[in-house]
Amino acid sequence: MEKCVNNVESLQFILQVLGGKWKLHILSILYFGKKRFKELEREIAGISAKMLIKELKDLEAAGIVNRQTFNTVPITVEYSLTPGGLTMKPLLEQMNEWAIKFQQTK
Repeated sequence: MEKCVNNVESLQFILQVLGGKWKLHILSILYFGKKRFKELEREIAGISAKMLIKELKDLEAAGIVNRQTFNTVPITVEYSLTPGGLTMKPLLEQMNEWAIKFQQTK
């Protein structure tokens, strides 16, 4: 029973960190390297700047995404995966493989 409770708590944590429409999309883009805010905004069709800011702040607070500001004119902001976020690469790859296999069986 204790293991089941731990599994539920782990799943709740995963959903809290990665849940929502945009977070996995953001992570899948950052998987390939650093991106500036405007690059992320252009690559994610349909996301508003306000929503992108919110999702990036959530991921930053969770320790998954790093925000780096450069003193340029105008100010440049880059986002990348933290060392903890980089540990998600195998998970993202497995999720992609699962999606491909699942779609083929439909």
